[in-house]
Amino acid sequence: MRVTQSMLAANSLKNLSKSYSNMGKYQDQLATGKKINRPSDDPVVAIKGMFYRTNLTEVEQYKRNLNEGYQWMESSEQGIEHATQVTQRIRELLVQGNNGSNSTEDLKAIAVEIGQLKEDLAGVANTQVAGRYIFNGTKTDSKPVTINGDGTISVAMNTEAFNVEVSKGVQLKVNINPTNVFGQEFFNTLQSIEDSLNSGNMTNGDELLSKLDGHFDVMSAERSEIGARYNRLEMIDARIQDQEIIANRILSENEDADLERVITDLTIQESIHRASLAVGSKVIQPTLIDFLR
Repeated sequence: MRVTQSMLAANSLKNLSKSYSNMGKYQDQLATGKKINRPSDDPVVAIKGMFYRTNLTEVEQYKRNLNEGYQWMESSEQGIEHATQVTQRIRELLVQGNNGSNSTEDLKAIAVEIGQLKEDLAGVANTQVAGRYIFNGTKTDSKPVTINGDGTISVAMNTEAFNVEVSKGVQLKVNINPTNVFGQEFFNTLQSIEDSLNSGNMTNGDELLSKLDGHFDVMSAERSEIGARYNRLEMIDARIQDQEIIANRILSENEDADLERVITDLTIQESIHRASLAVGSKVIQPTLIDFLR
């Protein structure tokens, strides 16, 4: 096969172009810290990267859902705690009013305080988190408790579970059953206590005290139930955090460049390129002008 000068020149230019391409690839990796900068650089890495990034995005969304779950549960638990403290105070006042040694004015004074505590409980029942009522099931845009003009309390609560997706296919209830804490029967009992004190007739005091203790027990049970779900939420949170670490590590191993190796390869390629330039300069055939100089 006859090799001509044009063939040598073409091969030299082709090799120089390939050398420039390799140098450009290593320089891009060094500048971006990534193995590839476009899918055509390595389709396999690109496809795996899409899958790993989707997985990481899902984990990050679950973390945001968990934060919402924490917010709901902590606010609900705080509301129950406040309700139990207020109920305990109402019980103390009821026992005080039921001892038979109080005057009519004393009973009315106790009734006034119980009325204020009753309205305070109504305010807690209307607690909002991020503009949503947390004690009204899935109807988070509606106020569950209304204070009427005559001081009575009207309750219209939704008891459906408000669920949050905390991992793939796993829904966790983050609200409570509000009727177990702020139900109409509970406020009716408080109203009966207030009315009896205002009337000065405490013959049904023991019965009212028994009803109040029953409501207190239901509150405590609801608090224990949400505490158990909170513990589960913390365990899921720990697992999600582990998944995030693993997902980030896998994504990094798939896409991030080994900078030490890239620097070494770039240095080697630069040496190869210089040698290619030196060889290419000798490919040019001397002309008659070179001999006439």
